[in-house]
This record gives sequence, C-alpha cells and structure tokens, in this order.
Amino acid sequence: MTSVQQRQKLLGLIDKACADGARLQPACRQIGLSCRSVQRWQRSEAAEGDQRPSGKRRYARPANKLLEEERQAVMATLNSEAFKDLPPSQIVPRLADSGVYVASESTMYRLLRQEGQLAHRRAERSAQKRSRPRALAATGPDQVFCWDITYLPTQVRGQHFYLYLFEDLFSRKIVGWQVFDCESAELASQLLRDICARHSIRPGQLTAVAVKEVVA
Repeated sequence: MTSVQQRQKLLGLIDKACADGARLQPACRQIGLSCRSVQRWQRSEAAEGDQRPSGKRRYARPANKLLEEERQAVMATLNSEAFKDLPPSQIVPRLADSGVYVASESTMYRLLRQEGQLAHRRAERSAQKRSRPRALAATGPDQVFCWDITYLPTQVRGQHFYLYLFEDLFSRKIVGWQVFDCESAELASQLLRDICARHSIRPGQLTAVAVKEVVA
C-alpha cells in the first residue's frame, strides 16, 4: 500500500469517526496523528480533487436579455411624444392600461442610464444668466419711497381692510398711510399724490417702489 493510499485510508477512518459523533482531536490521537497534519491532508485532498479548468469561463447569454431590435423599440417608446417627459415609473402603468408591455420599469431605467438620458430627457432651453436687479439707494430724505399693502382682518370672515403704507427709504420714517376697503392702484396713486403735496416734493425728485422690488 502506497503512502497516498495509507493517507486516504486514515482520513477515511477519521471522517467516519467524526460522522459517528467523535471530535477531531481525540480521533487523531487514537491513530497517533496531530490535528494539523490531518487538516493539512484534508486541504491537500480537496485541492487535488478540484479538477476544474482554470481558463476563462464562458457564460451563457441570459434568456431575458433584450435583443438590439427590442432595445431600440424600448428607447423609441421612451422618447416618443407621449412619454418623452415622463419617468418609467409613470410610463409602465400607462402602457399597462392600454394592454401594452415593452419592458420592465427597471429595464427602462437601466437603458436610460446607459444612454445618458436619466436626468433630463425633454428638450429644454439652456439656462440663461440673470443679472442681479439694480439696487436702489437714497442719500437723503424724500428721494425713494417704499410702499406696500397689508391685509387687515375684520370680524366678518373673508372680509378684509387694506392698509396702504409709504416709508422713506433713507430715514425709515412712515411718510403716509391710509386704510381702504379695497385694493386699487388708483387709491395708491392718490395717496402718493397727497404725500408729495404735503412734503413739497417736486416732479422727478421721488422714486416710489413696492417693498419686494427694493434691494437694500
């Protein structure tokens, strides 16, 4: 009997003993071997028993992989006039309502990602640079008036009064105000004319702007 056969026989005895409930260390002691030797033999036997080729494996084509014609059909659907502005999560249910199925939602997302269309698919105008609005500044009183209309609730639900208020941008002084029962540009103009007359403001001297238009 060769040494290889003897080793295999001993490993067989140890495996049988362990299968019957014995622990590895006492089983090795009974035949005069160390656990390390037995474990080394077992690893060697496992390595010799693996006869699989080490070359590159060939994987079979997935059965559900889209053909090129199917891929083009899905992309045509995604970019059609009806669906070009919608995400796959909305396209798939709409197609299903019509009894049509072209691909799953995950497949549509994957194709859009591969085509670089996942972020924005619709034709949009390029971003336009917007300049900051011109800031208004006052070096003295009666140059720039800011005005706004504030809603004043009443005891009648749904009915309001309207507070028209003008403030001097330079001094932050309230130069005029009036409460009306409606919102009207004509009422605001009339109040401004009264304020100008009261402060002796000459034509062309004053700039009046709404509060939201002021950039301090």
